[in-house]
Amino acid sequence: MSELIQLTRENEIAVITIDNPPVNALSPAVQAGINAAITKINQDEEVKAAVLIGAGRTFVAGADINEFGKITSGKAKRGSFLPVLLAVEDCRVPVVVAIHGNALGGGLELSMAGHYRVAVPTAQVGQPEVNLGIIPGAAGTQRLPRLVGVVKAVEMCTTGKPIKATEAASIGLLDKLVEGDLLAGAIAFAREVAGKPAPKTRLRTDKLGTAEQNAALFAAARETVRKKQRGLQAPLAAIDAIEAATKMPFEKGCEEEARLFDQCLYSDQSKALIHVFFAEREVPKIPDVPKDTPVRPVNSLAIVGAGTMGSGIAMVFANAGIPVTLKDAEQAALDRGLETIRKNYAISVQRGRFTPQFVEERMKLIKPTLSYDDFASADMVIEAVFEGMGLKKEVFAELDRVCKPDAIMASNTSTLNIDEIASVTSRPESVIGTHFFSPANVMRLLEVVRGRKSSKDVIATCMQLGKRIGKVAVLVGNCWGFVGNRMFLPYIREAQFLVEEGAAPEAVDASVTNFGLAMGPLAVGDLGGLDVSYRIRKEFRHLDKPGARRPFMEDRLVEMGRLGQKTGAGWYRYDEQRRSSTDPEIAALAGKWSTEAGIPRRSISEDEARDRLIYMLVNEGARILEEGYALRAGDIDIIYVNGYGFPAYRGGPMWYADTVGLKKVYDRVCEFHRAHGALWEPAPLLKKLAEAGKGFADFQREAAQATT
Repeated sequence: MSELIQLTRENEIAVITIDNPPVNALSPAVQAGINAAITKINQDEEVKAAVLIGAGRTFVAGADINEFGKITSGKAKRGSFLPVLLAVEDCRVPVVVAIHGNALGGGLELSMAGHYRVAVPTAQVGQPEVNLGIIPGAAGTQRLPRLVGVVKAVEMCTTGKPIKATEAASIGLLDKLVEGDLLAGAIAFAREVAGKPAPKTRLRTDKLGTAEQNAALFAAARETVRKKQRGLQAPLAAIDAIEAATKMPFEKGCEEEARLFDQCLYSDQSKALIHVFFAEREVPKIPDVPKDTPVRPVNSLAIVGAGTMGSGIAMVFANAGIPVTLKDAEQAALDRGLETIRKNYAISVQRGRFTPQFVEERMKLIKPTLSYDDFASADMVIEAVFEGMGLKKEVFAELDRVCKPDAIMASNTSTLNIDEIASVTSRPESVIGTHFFSPANVMRLLEVVRGRKSSKDVIATCMQLGKRIGKVAVLVGNCWGFVGNRMFLPYIREAQFLVEEGAAPEAVDASVTNFGLAMGPLAVGDLGGLDVSYRIRKEFRHLDKPGARRPFMEDRLVEMGRLGQKTGAGWYRYDEQRRSSTDPEIAALAGKWSTEAGIPRRSISEDEARDRLIYMLVNEGARILEEGYALRAGDIDIIYVNGYGFPAYRGGPMWYADTVGLKKVYDRVCEFHRAHGALWEPAPLLKKLAEAGKGFADFQREAAQATT
């Protein structure tokens, strides 16, 4: 038996304890240990029932995800957990699975092989495999519908969302909720069922329905997946596997599940999603800011600016239970900000995300003010005013005057130099960038921008705070636009060039939405307001490469008053509900203006449009990585997946480039460089890696090895 498994006795009840911290992952050694424990129980006539429980903070949170990479790279063979589960299910005595914390993925599959399941009310159970681009691979798609029915099994396996123990009990997935001590409750339950016939999940068919009943259910489920999880393969495979459970004997259904599992596991989508999973867990690791760096307490927050960003940020902190003082210069602006917050909360209540009581409690945490005097006791202040250096400097000079000595002073700037902002204060070590993404109360990404003098404790505090408020915090360097927007502006620029050269706006956007992005670049511009990037272009015109081509379409649209959705027209036309439609006037204007500028008009393929947009991101990302403004290629991927709608199943722009092959990407960039000039000059790192036959992942691995 494995040292990760303990087998003990409570009189006639055997207790199998899984002890593989931190989450009791089902490593091969754990699986072998469970199997050995069942064998011993079968040989011990004094045992009348068994309890299977997890040590520590959880039951079993799933398989060891590292094993998947070993399998697909050929470093390990894919074993089967099924024999272990069959051994549990065929145990000569009833096996009661006791769940606390999470029973996810393989953890739920293990529990379903038990004869009974009990849990504490705070537990969660689920089949989240689709989030990694795979499906349950140990009879999860076969046993789950037998316990909860087809509809719920499809929902759980396609969305990957866990359900609470109370719901699991109501649908038959759990047999009992245990208040108080779980082990004691499970042992008591085991004594009740000892000596009685033990129900085997795999033999149950009463909830599987008939082919005629299920046909419409599966058709509707596939339609829902195609709409809501566009482009994803694993949810559809999960439906196929569940359908097999309703049509085939258990053993044959397991064979079909295994076939579909392998198909998913070896796909590019699964590899990309597993990359995103691990990359997100890497972003908090900062080489020169150790994990044990002391942090400053943040138990109160003040915000300057009650506009769209300021009001959204206020909601983020209030939702986390942190009191917020929200300031604006004028009462009318403050009132608008509070009304925006109320409307956003009302929508959340309408959608069932929050209760009215929760919203009432959060609103009480937000205190409006017109005076900086109310900032005196704030642990942290976030400036969220108009994106102009002069105004931001004025705000920070005032904050330096009123804030307490250990307060963190952060700017929500999306492009501006943090060091220049900090220069007007007497404590630049307390100044940092916290770049939230709009809408701040929805978007998961937070860029934490490190200034030259930002102290390590301030950095550590903001990274930790990001997690506390439910954001994915990524540390970035202090260059123009940081990481996300530094890449995004050239991407937007290239979209304009495509229209000026002959592509229709809807074709430009479709080239990347067909690739999997949530929205195309021109539709994004209309959503945020074309005047926003117009102001940025005007303010930073001095940073343009001398003699380089400049786009003109968007500037002229803004000067015509076409600012996007808010004015009813931008790249597209919008009705009262802000629904878009193509506008023939855009094609006419593009043709007229391009002819006047001497730009030849031509037909542009979807492949060319997509490559010019995606590879522009990759090329700029390579510069950022080489210059050290991003710690890792994976950090760039996480920024784009969480902040810019890049499809997670593509892994982010840098991972995607690796899957294409950097030699192919580099050759295409060189082609665009020859055709379109200086703005397409290949990044030195891209050239270096392509010529060496390496990828960004290799660069990252070598960089990590060099620092250890």
